[in-house]
Amino acid sequence: MFNDDFFDDEFRDIEDLLIEFHRIKRGEPHGLITEDDFEYLIDFFETNNDRENALLACDISNTLYPFSSSLFLRKAELLMDQKKFGQALKVLDQIDEIDPNNIECVFLKSDIFLEQNRFSEAVDILEKHADSFESVDKTDILLELSEIYDELEEFDKVYATLKRILKYEPTNEDALLRICFWAEINNKHEDSIALHLEILEETPFNAMAWYNLGVAYQGLKLFEKAIDSYEYCLAIDDKFEYAYRNQGDAYMQLKQYNKAIEVLEVHLSIAKPEDVILDAIGYCWEKQKEYTKARQYYRKASQLNPQDDQIFFKIGETYTKESQWEKAIKAYSVALHINKSNASYCMALGNCLMEMGADKEALVCYLNAVQLRPDIKSTWQALVKALYVSGFYDEALAQLVIAESHYAYKVEFVYYKAVILLAQGKTKDAVLYLEEALEDNAKKSSAIRFIDKDALQHPVFAEVLVRYKKKK
Repeated sequence: MFNDDFFDDEFRDIEDLLIEFHRIKRGEPHGLITEDDFEYLIDFFETNNDRENALLACDISNTLYPFSSSLFLRKAELLMDQKKFGQALKVLDQIDEIDPNNIECVFLKSDIFLEQNRFSEAVDILEKHADSFESVDKTDILLELSEIYDELEEFDKVYATLKRILKYEPTNEDALLRICFWAEINNKHEDSIALHLEILEETPFNAMAWYNLGVAYQGLKLFEKAIDSYEYCLAIDDKFEYAYRNQGDAYMQLKQYNKAIEVLEVHLSIAKPEDVILDAIGYCWEKQKEYTKARQYYRKASQLNPQDDQIFFKIGETYTKESQWEKAIKAYSVALHINKSNASYCMALGNCLMEMGADKEALVCYLNAVQLRPDIKSTWQALVKALYVSGFYDEALAQLVIAESHYAYKVEFVYYKAVILLAQGKTKDAVLYLEEALEDNAKKSSAIRFIDKDALQHPVFAEVLVRYKKKK
């Protein structure tokens, strides 16, 4: 009939307590039920989902023990669970009278206000009591406050509240873990540096503080100082995974790829392999033109995250740099299969096909790129160049007209027209467009080389270019 969990030698037999309790209910003479007994009874009723008797036990205990804040708290908790917030707050006000600095009462009031979306009142009661407590209780109040400010999207106050904790408890792990993130969100890097330097004067072997200091330096692009801070962190805790990760990134920013690889390899040795770490190591090898090694790590990354299209694109890029067009096409094709809406992948495929002489297939890729991203100039440039190289001059001019409908004015397109018209033998029109483009922006005349570098040596264009230089 009863829950077995409630039979324990340390407590009175639950059956005896229930007999006494029901005698009280009936108004009959009864034996003594202590405060602890009532706590035990309330637990029993709650466990057996008997809310009515649980609340009645609270009422009786409050009458018999009018100065027991713990029993009043039990009643307030029950009322809150039943969404009877007004009644619960009245009970909590009674606790304030008998036990003014009861931390649980403060938190329960705050929770009720939050349940009612009365955020400002929740903040007020916590702020009011924050300095009434010391040590753990004060920290708990401030951590709760920081979470409410987060909910209210008052992010500067989140940071300020966590800072308050660390000012009097510099080793608090919760605050140290969280303040690093909020310093970045609020762009408080300089303030975070000052705070953590102060913390480290008091607690020089605080690994988390050294890490946070490194993150703050990194946020200001002071990579050397960041690296030094991570070194101190790792000297204290050589298993601090994120210190290795961030230090590797700092070395990458400084283009010290060998050191970055060394640090990230240590990360791999102490932590579960992650695709982002393997990807970063691959990037470092790629930057050093060690394309085979780069692919080894990119492939390991793809095994952990086979749906990351960017990794396959990067593999394709390494093959492209080695002019291994067929292998590059395979990698780009996988990337495009995963992400069919990426115009860059279509263009990369088109470039490889052009190198292999498959002009028609390349044109299809470029057309797809334009359809996917008509707002990007480079897609039109690739298409127009491919049409020009393939000898489709009229179509190239037609596509330029369409391209111009997406942009107010691009001088590069005028240069392209000049080159295409020259190839068609329409010398006068070509010269007119070339002169127009030069007058508008001569610095962009390299656009001619993009379409056809030989056009610069054509006698007609050469004469115009010389004349323009003399004129200027």
